[in-house]
Amino acid sequence: MATLYVTHHPDDFRSLLPLIAAEFNPSSRPRVLTENPPGSLNARCRPTLVLGTGGPDSVLCGSTAVSWYLAFQGKRVGSDLKQQSQVWQWLSFAENELMPVSCAVVFPLIGVGGMDKKLHQSSRAELMRVLKVLDQALAPRTYLVGESITVADMAVAAAVLLPFKYSLEQSDRKAVTNVTRWFTTCINQPQFLNVLGEVKLCEKMEPVTQRPNAPVNTKTADVGPAADSAKSTANGAPKTEAQLKKEAKKREKLEKFQQKKEMEAKKSSQPPAEKKAKPEKKELGVITYNIQTPLGEKKDVVSSLPDSYSPQYVEAAWYSWWEKQGFFKPEYGRNISEENPKGVFMMCIPPPNVTGSLHLGHALTNAIQDTLTRWHRMRGETTLWNPGCDHAGIATQVVVEKKLMRERGLSRHDLGRDSFIQEIWKWKNEKGDRIYHQLRKLGSSLDWDRACFTMDDKLSYAVQEAFIRLHEEGVIYRSKRLVNWSCTLNSAISDIEVDKKELTGRTLLPVPGYKEKVEFGVLVSFAYKVVDSDEEVVVATTRIETMLGDTAVAVHPADPRYQHLKGKMVLHPFSDSKMPIVFDDFVDMSFGTGAVKITPAHDHNDYEVGVRHNLPFINILDESGLLINVPPPFLGMKRFEARKAVLQALKDRGQFKETKDNPMVVPVCSRSKDIVEPLLKPQWYVSCTDMGKQAADAVREGRLKIIPDHHLKTWFNWMDNIRDWCISRQLWWGHRIPAYFVTVDDPSVNQGEDIDGHYWVSGRSEEEARAKAAKRFNVSTDKITLKQDEDVLDTWFSSGIFPFSIFGWPNENQDLNVFYPGTLLETGHDILFFWVARMVMMGLKLTGKLPFKEVYLHAVVRDAHGRKMSKSLGNVIDPLDVISGISLEGLHAQLMESNLDPLEAEKAKQGQKSDYPSGIPECGTDALRFALCAYTSQGRDINLDVNRILGYRFFCNKLWNAVKFTMKTLGDNFVPSAKAQLSGEESVSDRWILSRLSAAVSLCDAAFKAYDFPTITTSIYNFWLYELCDVYLESVKPVFSKAEDDSVSQQQAGVCRQTLYTCLEVGLRLLSPLMPFVTEELYQRLPRRQPESDPPSICITSYPEREEFCWNSEEVDRDMEFIMTVVKTIRSLRADYNLVKARADCYLQCSDSETASMVQKYSLQIETLSYSQAVVPLTSNQAVPQGCAVAIASDRCTVNLLLKGLIDVEKEVSKLKTKKSDLEKQMEKLREKMMKSDYVKKVPVKVQEQDAEKLRQSQTELEKVNEAIENFLKMM
Repeated sequence: MATLYVTHHPDDFRSLLPLIAAEFNPSSRPRVLTENPPGSLNARCRPTLVLGTGGPDSVLCGSTAVSWYLAFQGKRVGSDLKQQSQVWQWLSFAENELMPVSCAVVFPLIGVGGMDKKLHQSSRAELMRVLKVLDQALAPRTYLVGESITVADMAVAAAVLLPFKYSLEQSDRKAVTNVTRWFTTCINQPQFLNVLGEVKLCEKMEPVTQRPNAPVNTKTADVGPAADSAKSTANGAPKTEAQLKKEAKKREKLEKFQQKKEMEAKKSSQPPAEKKAKPEKKELGVITYNIQTPLGEKKDVVSSLPDSYSPQYVEAAWYSWWEKQGFFKPEYGRNISEENPKGVFMMCIPPPNVTGSLHLGHALTNAIQDTLTRWHRMRGETTLWNPGCDHAGIATQVVVEKKLMRERGLSRHDLGRDSFIQEIWKWKNEKGDRIYHQLRKLGSSLDWDRACFTMDDKLSYAVQEAFIRLHEEGVIYRSKRLVNWSCTLNSAISDIEVDKKELTGRTLLPVPGYKEKVEFGVLVSFAYKVVDSDEEVVVATTRIETMLGDTAVAVHPADPRYQHLKGKMVLHPFSDSKMPIVFDDFVDMSFGTGAVKITPAHDHNDYEVGVRHNLPFINILDESGLLINVPPPFLGMKRFEARKAVLQALKDRGQFKETKDNPMVVPVCSRSKDIVEPLLKPQWYVSCTDMGKQAADAVREGRLKIIPDHHLKTWFNWMDNIRDWCISRQLWWGHRIPAYFVTVDDPSVNQGEDIDGHYWVSGRSEEEARAKAAKRFNVSTDKITLKQDEDVLDTWFSSGIFPFSIFGWPNENQDLNVFYPGTLLETGHDILFFWVARMVMMGLKLTGKLPFKEVYLHAVVRDAHGRKMSKSLGNVIDPLDVISGISLEGLHAQLMESNLDPLEAEKAKQGQKSDYPSGIPECGTDALRFALCAYTSQGRDINLDVNRILGYRFFCNKLWNAVKFTMKTLGDNFVPSAKAQLSGEESVSDRWILSRLSAAVSLCDAAFKAYDFPTITTSIYNFWLYELCDVYLESVKPVFSKAEDDSVSQQQAGVCRQTLYTCLEVGLRLLSPLMPFVTEELYQRLPRRQPESDPPSICITSYPEREEFCWNSEEVDRDMEFIMTVVKTIRSLRADYNLVKARADCYLQCSDSETASMVQKYSLQIETLSYSQAVVPLTSNQAVPQGCAVAIASDRCTVNLLLKGLIDVEKEVSKLKTKKSDLEKQMEKLREKMMKSDYVKKVPVKVQEQDAEKLRQSQTELEKVNEAIENFLKMM
């Protein structure tokens, strides 16, 4: 076992880091000692990690090296080379950027070093600067590298731990919200909590005389986080002169600090002078829309906009108005029977379950589908997004059965089939439209007048017709095969309703109908005795009770151990029946004894063996899971009680061998939580071979397109190897199968069997079925007795014909002719086979047409850690909680209302606390939709961080402020030009922003056509935030401030207003499909170009197209990109010299006259955006004034910022010389380390690379310091 030597101090971040890293691999966690490592190890500092025996090559020293090794063991260093390189960058950032400044800020507060107020203030300013760099990096991310915690997060979190505990007050934390969110997420992870405990964030920055939880009487006597360097040597040798000097210096500092504390205490004892109370900073509260607006009437847009964006205010009243106005109907503004030259867009919703409530999977589906629908509608196409709801056979029956039992103490059998179905309809009419209300909340622009329910008469007729046509053609047939059986539901279930529960070994699981938990995950070995021999054959099974249905033992034909047993039999110990030993290639010789028990009626593999060798099929389970066809005492036992009884009986007979742990997958019914049993049942099947080939060929030939194309492999794998589809379900709720078993009252006709398809007929009515039967058996109708099948059809059967059943198929009508086939099917990739494939097969078979031209498959939503969302993990998120916000207590309360086991509930609570320590903030619908569309770049799965959605709520606030500023700037009398076009009078800023607007339009147009949602969201976000708000609005403020000076200024301001209006109006239209509520609210406040004819709502205006906005200029973009480089260089210089308010003159030395001319052209923009006093372009031969700070913007331009008279030069030089001295010492120490003879051999390559990078960074920093000193000296 490895040994980790750390300091015992609770604030020693260098020791905390490896301790956290070790927690991520608990199986190989090192032994931890809070003492110095033995002198023989030649360890220079703590932490030190000693591997194995502690030889010279097995000792790692230093926080970074030790943490990397431990994190590597726990697979927390990045998933590939690129991520590992990024991790190293962050480790270097923590070591070189964060740790020094964190220590400079915090050490004086906790008594390590004296307190120099000015130095402390500048250190705090530097800390905030570094944290803002980190904040910007974290804006689009949950973690620093990848989608889970790495050692990068551990190192950077350890580096900022002390500031968060002792110096970053609430106002500081608000300035770096992304860092605070990320840090809080990290420290609430179980691994961090195990090491740090609960971290209390700083409320008020003040010196701490006694550090919390400091241990007493430990083996060492540290006095602070840096204490290792101030102790006696590890082997007890006397301290060196340098060490003693260092200690004396430290004592002197501590004494001064103590004196200062005494002075402060004296002051505090005197009566305080009266101070003016500072006004409290108010948090922005929730703003609501309180103007009485009748449902369906237009919202008030005359009142002034609130000061800030509030989702509750914005999202009120709009949806009912949109719906009442008919904006979502394809008939709006046109006759659908007339051909639309712009085309038709039709998409049907993946019908959610009638029992369902909204989850993030629905939210993602609807965000993407509604965005696409709104885009097509705004393009002028005849657009229909058809809503619908699935009857959800099993789920609905279970819900109503539970309700009946809870409220009336009745089962469905007590009521009878007809009365029970009436109860379901009653429940559906009361509760079944909840999901529709939630879809409206998401802003889904569905045509609600066309909403369909799969049990409606229209759809039920289509289902009946589909079954009858396929049955008559022989595509649907009757057969007895193994199915997935739920004993609790008494029904077969589909593969998608079977959860695969992975077990690592022995596990006790709850099973419905059993008081005690049942054991799974064990392999039981027992022996079958060979007939007429003393030999025995040992077999093993995880389901020992199924041995009662064994009919053979199988071995591999090439297994030498069993060749002599060819033709032999084994004896069943309980039924005394003789079973053959069969030889079959499916047996794995290397597993166990190489002999396998065969239970053909209860195992899918054994079924195939049974068919190949013509074995008996003995069904030992009835529909409720009770044992049948077995000898006493097992007859009538429940299956898992028989498990114990069989095991004991084998032990009594001496045939039991052993039980051992066995990793396995247990099939669990997702609806009833019962253990699924393979059971032989006569069922109805759809022959899929020919239909599967047609579906595969449609994709191969390009008639059907699947996007993204990495799903093609899955598609072809399923279609080319498709198995027949079981469509029977033993339920009462659903489409009852229109098939009748025929009994003929005629001695010339033999009595039929259930599995004989010849004795089954289908019909639209009993009369039709009777006529068919009479014709088949050549008898009169009075000789025929019919009994309709009790079963119902699989829900996926009705879903498979949904794209045309919703339009009244098989009856011809206008909707069917106009909207079928559809344009697009958009859904999650997880139901590619269960739904998409079946729609394609059924559409081709029954209509001769593909149901749609394209299939776009989005990702599956997971939580921020990549885990599947499940109630047992407590990580299921209701989108309405993201939209409206919810406290941590509210999330906990939801858990308590669920049916979770108390232990699981507690575990889930901890998960919630870790992920949402402050609950989920109110984000609003628009931010949620935008975030979900932005997330689709992550491939197959989406790891959703709720905190990132909040960033898009702030984006909404940016839009809000931009429009408010614009409305104020435009004024009440502004009239926009009739058409968006260039006037020729635009300034360089106007031309640039219109060029960027044109680029955004082109990007969105191309990206929508390619289903590239991240490009859409990024281009719109960048235009609004980084180009319009950050640059253009700032650069034109001087234009408006001088607007009344003269006629030229007035004209320039007028052109600027038109440009600004165009940017906002077009920018809102670009954004409208993604954020319908906020864009409608803001668009309604803008004046219209043509008030008489412009559409009443943004959702039916035209979407901007590149042909209309063709103003993109590469030259203007290139020039402005150069100008922004200059601006950023000036801003960087200002930050370096801490120029906060003072404006300095800026001399831009240009390499050629062309660049100087460009700088002159953009001088107003540079001056405004860089906060400069004046901008003076110079050619290379013109002198620069003395006293300037210098920085190179590019090879064409050098920035000279005149600092003389603005700063204290002597003080700045003194600070820089101190920094230079520190850097030179660090570099010398590093060079000494790297020059050692055994450095290359002993030090890991990664650490060598890190040292080289440190040296390079220090060299660069030293050059900058020397340059700055030289510049300052010129000013003196």
